Amino acid sequence: VQLQASGGGLVQAGGSLRLSCAAPRTITSTFNSKVMGWYRQVLGEERELVADITRAGSTNYADSVKGRFTISRDNAKKMVYLQMNNLKPEDTAVYYCNARGGLSNDWGQGTQVTVSS
Repeated sequence: VQLQASGGGLVQAGGSLRLSCAAPRTITSTFNSKVMGWYRQVLGEERELVADITRAGSTNYADSVKGRFTISRDNAKKMVYLQMNNLKPEDTAVYYCNARGGLSNDWGQGTQVTVSS
């Protein structure tokens, strides 16, 4: 699955951003079979799960973002979104879209999110 992430940027603490991830070259049935997720990575640290979502819409969040971030997907459009509200400086990272299922575990290019205090 080829993934294209977008929507990062610079925002002040307390602000919001919406990340988008598209899979335009993936057939719909393949996309629908994947658990889609957002991960983030700070330079020098391990990549960590932010949130993921199944085809049916079941979600899972890191404790640090619960109540502030919302992951969603549009299976018909082959899109995944991450709405990030009340952003904090510690949310600063490169955010990656992920599609996993079966034997595959695919990554998009990262998008930088920077939150200033």
